[in-house]
Amino acid sequence: MVEPVDRPSAAGQRLGAPDSYGVSTLEPGLRPPTQPPGRQVSIRVQMLDDTQEVFQISQRSAGKVLFDLVCVHLNLTEGDYFGLEYQDHRKMTVRPRNTILRFVVKFFPPDHTQLMEELTRYLFALQVKHDLACGRLICNDTSAALMVSHIIQSEIGDFDETQSWQHLLHNKYLPDQDAIRDKITDCHRNGQTPAESDYQLLEIARRLEMYGVRLHPAKDREGTKLSLAVAHTGVLVFQGYTKINAFNWSKIRKLSFKRKRFLIKLRTDPTNAHHDTLEFAMASRDCCKIFWKICVEYHAFFRLFEEPKPKPKPILFTRGSSFRFSGRTQKQVIDYVKDSEYKKIPFERKHSKVLSNSIQFFKNNFNAFFPFVSSSEFSVFYLPPESPDLEDIALGRTHVIVNGNSLVNGQKAGGGAVLFPGHSPDRQPLSPLTSPLLTEAGYVRNEDEEEARRKKFPTDKAYFIAKELLTTERTYLNDLQVITEAFQTTVVNDEAFPDPLKKLISSNYDPVYKFHQEFLKETEQRLAQWVICYYSTKKHFQLTVHLQKHSECLVELERACRSSRRLECLCRDFELQRVCYLPLNIFLLRPLHRLLHYKLILERLCKHYPPTHDDFRDCRAALADISEIVLQLQGAMMKMDNFQKLLELRKDLSGIENLVSPGREFIRLGCLSKLSGKGLQQRMFFLFSDILVYTSRGMTPSNQFKVHGQLPLYGMTIRESEEEWGVPHSFTLFGQRHSVVVAASCAAEMERWVEDIRMAIDLAEQSSCPITDTLSSSPLDNKLTEDGGVEHESEEELAGSRSSLERQGHRGNTTVHVCWHRNTSVSMVDFSVAVENQLSGNLLRKFKNSNGWQKLWVVFTNFSLFFYKSHQDDYPLASLPLLGYSVTVPSESENIHKDYVFKLHFKSHCYYFRSESEYTFERWMEVIRSTTCSLPSSKKDLY
Repeated sequence: MVEPVDRPSAAGQRLGAPDSYGVSTLEPGLRPPTQPPGRQVSIRVQMLDDTQEVFQISQRSAGKVLFDLVCVHLNLTEGDYFGLEYQDHRKMTVRPRNTILRFVVKFFPPDHTQLMEELTRYLFALQVKHDLACGRLICNDTSAALMVSHIIQSEIGDFDETQSWQHLLHNKYLPDQDAIRDKITDCHRNGQTPAESDYQLLEIARRLEMYGVRLHPAKDREGTKLSLAVAHTGVLVFQGYTKINAFNWSKIRKLSFKRKRFLIKLRTDPTNAHHDTLEFAMASRDCCKIFWKICVEYHAFFRLFEEPKPKPKPILFTRGSSFRFSGRTQKQVIDYVKDSEYKKIPFERKHSKVLSNSIQFFKNNFNAFFPFVSSSEFSVFYLPPESPDLEDIALGRTHVIVNGNSLVNGQKAGGGAVLFPGHSPDRQPLSPLTSPLLTEAGYVRNEDEEEARRKKFPTDKAYFIAKELLTTERTYLNDLQVITEAFQTTVVNDEAFPDPLKKLISSNYDPVYKFHQEFLKETEQRLAQWVICYYSTKKHFQLTVHLQKHSECLVELERACRSSRRLECLCRDFELQRVCYLPLNIFLLRPLHRLLHYKLILERLCKHYPPTHDDFRDCRAALADISEIVLQLQGAMMKMDNFQKLLELRKDLSGIENLVSPGREFIRLGCLSKLSGKGLQQRMFFLFSDILVYTSRGMTPSNQFKVHGQLPLYGMTIRESEEEWGVPHSFTLFGQRHSVVVAASCAAEMERWVEDIRMAIDLAEQSSCPITDTLSSSPLDNKLTEDGGVEHESEEELAGSRSSLERQGHRGNTTVHVCWHRNTSVSMVDFSVAVENQLSGNLLRKFKNSNGWQKLWVVFTNFSLFFYKSHQDDYPLASLPLLGYSVTVPSESENIHKDYVFKLHFKSHCYYFRSESEYTFERWMEVIRSTTCSLPSSKKDLY
């Protein structure tokens, strides 16, 4: 239980967490931890924003129960990065009510992009803000001014000289803030959202030497005063605030303590000038043991794949400490958040100061908008996340809540009370973080109104075919805008971008974008009047010359990135932006792919119309024109799709050179189990037209796959070996020098691999000469840790083997990683089918354990569903990779008594989607089934 302190507040509402109706980042049905019976005591916990909450907990409960209560209170999924500490750094007093614990960041990852949720990044930003204010995060004036400017931007918004000076006068962000006040205002930049400001704050902070460092006083053997600290890389030694030494985890053999002496035993290294064992004296045995425990936890959290097993209790006597890290490791946290259906729903940061000012202004002018309501009746009102203007409120374009009554156009609306989920009249209505996946008006949708609106739609199938053209055209125009606006603004206009390439991209994408802007407007106008708008094929014949140049744009951009490290970094950073929700190269090829969509849509329209229909002849003429353009560009499309796939795979692989080579074609990638001396081990295989590459996933910031071996296909033979090895669905690959035994997850998967490998062997023998096979001597294939997990190389060893193009940012959501987690595979044919089967439109979504339906704009592309609040959004709120999912219709036992509902499910994950008509229902089922999902066994199972 949680009791508010000093103000009325819902549980976690201060951080935008809804009670029960909103979208939660917790698992379905997750409740506060079970407490043992006993007398309840009150524990005060100070949060990162310096507010205090009181938690009721049984006096017999363990400390983890209290921590779990705090995480539930905050709706925090990635709670493993945080912890509770004694604010006075002393032991718990006899009377808990006099003790205040502090909720703090415990583990600081090297890269804040490893934090999957925006709520977690916001809490990290609050920790950085606190460390700056208390003088713990030491840095130069320039870095300090930059960080404070980002903090101010997230608090009050864009720069205003008077407002910024007033804000700095009343808020202390640095111990010596007055001395650099002018520099702070000079660094204040406009145009950033609060979330982007938090991102930039963490980006600057993580590069500082003192980021996440907690100093523990010590002395060396000579009595020199030093400080010890621990980070994700290992143990650090400071003299004052200067780091003088660092011991990487890979160099440390053992950490121990004896009384008040802390011992570091290093691995034997002839080139190392240090002694094998280093000794540091600390203030007391307790200080020494506390630091030793922190080191154990840091090492386990960042280095291990899974939680270490507890040390068994001895029978007679104990020797040494039995302390072990308990909890999920960083790898487990990342995998857990990625695989969970609720974890990818981000929170949206808001300018808290600006919103508060808007609320106060509205309260002061309340009677001007609603004269029939007395000021005494006013208790609370709600503004949606978009924070509309007061003019919108006065004109009834949004809802205002007064004592549970919805006010529209200055009058009380009928139909009962309308409340923002999770809020009540005695609670704070707004917070810096709000859940974005709410209904558009911020209230529960009336399904009767939805049904009435649906009945007004035309029933002609041609209408829905034309509407599919409209919805996919909106998505296509947004994708073009990524190149013509976002990419050109952030990358193309940079000095490092070559002028010829700049001219090439702008001259070939801008005309296409302008044409489709007009085409979309015309389509919207005609569809509103339900007049068929046939594709302007004559105009597109004029644009064919630009479409033929798009392949050249991709090749020239790749050549420029190879010659310029700065340009490569700019493109890589652009791919990390939310607006670039797909690989950049896919956006460059979008105009070519769009031609296929037009062709398929016109084919369905021609198939629907009888030859006697008035529009049949025009429709056939448009189809003939588009088919001619597609035929002209088909060869270029196939080559560019293969080229783009090789470029994308090069970013995912580490330890292979010249992956993009002339004549090489990608065929299939997927997960297989490789038989070795230690048994079956999961490996990622990549099949090309000349080689077969197998890899394993590395625990590095880039999440790349480490290449273990390359088997040439020339002279290779394949044989099924299930009976020989006793492994289901296994087969043996016999190369020129080596043989490999692998097993698939099922018979169908094995059949796909065997068929593609045999086809690739035939291609290799027809077109290539023998290639020497190379097998890496990586310890990943041979060496295991004591608990059976794979021992990984250090970050330095991995970084040394990467080329400059392979030093990528966080790549945890690519198709390769999805195949790794879902234990499946995809081929180039699957990618080609996915290019043709793309769909967009509004759907109502429902979770397995929720009651209401949410209206979302959904885009299906690249084997994934991307969710938006509306088609006008610049970037998706969340995504759902569908590889491995099954699509069916709900059974009677699921109590989904609605029409046109399909169900997506994978293991325990289950989603329901509701479309607006029978045609759209069939289209969504068709594109998802044909592209990504496990097919039903029969048509009866489907319908």
